[in-house]
Amino acid sequence: MRISDLDYELPEELIAQEPLARRDASRLLLLDVAADQVEDRLFAELPGLLPPSLFVFNDTRVFPARLLGHKATGGQVELLLLRKTGDVADRWLAMGRSSKRFREGMELSLCEDRLMARVVSVRSHGQLEVDLRTEGEVDTLIEQAGEVPLPPYIRRAAADEDRTRYQTVYARKPGAVAAPTAGLHFTEGTLGALEEAGHETAYVTLHVGPGTFRPVQVDTLDEHQMHEEAYEVSEATVAAIARARAEGRPVVAVGTTVVRTLESSIDAEGQPVAGFDTTRLFIRPPYRFHVVDHLVTNFHLPRSTLLALVMAFAGVDLTRRAYREAAERRYRFYSYGDAMLIQRGAP
Repeated sequence: MRISDLDYELPEELIAQEPLARRDASRLLLLDVAADQVEDRLFAELPGLLPPSLFVFNDTRVFPARLLGHKATGGQVELLLLRKTGDVADRWLAMGRSSKRFREGMELSLCEDRLMARVVSVRSHGQLEVDLRTEGEVDTLIEQAGEVPLPPYIRRAAADEDRTRYQTVYARKPGAVAAPTAGLHFTEGTLGALEEAGHETAYVTLHVGPGTFRPVQVDTLDEHQMHEEAYEVSEATVAAIARARAEGRPVVAVGTTVVRTLESSIDAEGQPVAGFDTTRLFIRPPYRFHVVDHLVTNFHLPRSTLLALVMAFAGVDLTRRAYREAAERRYRFYSYGDAMLIQRGAP
């Protein structure tokens, strides 16, 4: 595939800038791959649209990773914390933004002078290693004073509401700088309705990195280098998948991050294996899926690896048609937008 195959037209006003008053009030575009059909539904109907299934969720938690501040010279800076390096206490890998280049040894004052950072090394692609220090616990200060790292297409400052709404209700394990957005539609009531309808739930963890928003910048998809993300699959989830397979129940991935996690974890026989690891798996057409039968997902950016995954799952032509019809029907797009349910047969 060429990068131009991931293009589509979208009016600017369809990019959702705010969450709906109720998470589960979103619309749901149903794609039936076998029937080659696209149908309008409501997200609240989801529990009744599928036979008893296993729903797999990503329980990563977004942390307030965006830190604003200034250099000693007064120039403004922004850091997006990615992860601790593990080498030194409170040493972080971060993305840095500034009007001028960062230099090793540079001192930064962040979070209204409550947090200090020293640049340890300058890496490629805008990445830095920084040592953070404050009077108390660094992690506590970040949680209190950091900002929610909203995606760049949400053209407003993060608000207090985003600390809860740009987070799934089942988020447990901090480490993501972007939310697994398909899960944002679920409420405690929705989860209860799934159980009442005979569905089982299980969890994986994939800490979503900033690369999820990075457009593909090469001519062909085979040239693209995928960003690395850390994931975990538990023994309980592997057992739940095996049980669903044995009983003939579909496996439903809630979000592309769940698909990448499960597909990254498989052994030579195509079975998921429990454990911790990292993945650079880039799923694009053609791809044979080993674990997932159906997919709940949001609408994704043009020229993105996430859209390529959806095209691999639903088919290129049906995905293009679905996106075109979603725009015509005035669906809301991206993180705070509406959702899709893609139904296909067993892998």
